[in-house]
Amino acid sequence: MQSVYDAAGGYEGLLRLARAWHARVMADEVVSHAFSHGFHPEHSERLGAYWAEALGGPTTFTTEYGDETSVVRIHSGNGPHEEMDQRAITCFDHALEDVGIAADDPLRHVLRDYFAWATTTTMSRYDRSADDVPNGLTIPHWSWHGLVPGSGADGG
Repeated sequence: MQSVYDAAGGYEGLLRLARAWHARVMADEVVSHAFSHGFHPEHSERLGAYWAEALGGPTTFTTEYGDETSVVRIHSGNGPHEEMDQRAITCFDHALEDVGIAADDPLRHVLRDYFAWATTTTMSRYDRSADDVPNGLTIPHWSWHGLVPGSGADGG
């Protein structure tokens, strides 16, 4: 069976999706607040590499940019932000449309489920302090059937 990574068009497909999502969040008055302190100039490229690794592609993110701990720490210590999370997921839904993934495509459902899970679970787990994030977390992997058992971030 083809991996989610391959079905999404590999790194290039996920990079297009990351760019579309980033454009959507920057235009959203609530979600853009998360980027008000600035962001890495290659944010979309890094995000595309992260998604690629999580969805069955190469380990470029871990090799070149960091581990899951580093990613989760960036997203931690900001208190609960359920409205922002839901709006980020809505932006992702629109980004899927922007890159041409049809509403009835199984890929769309898998990608949306992954993004919603990651946003509301791994990225929001340590809302009190980034210091609470344990060292040595690995990127959770996601397949056509959801979270791959035993993969990263203790499965949530």
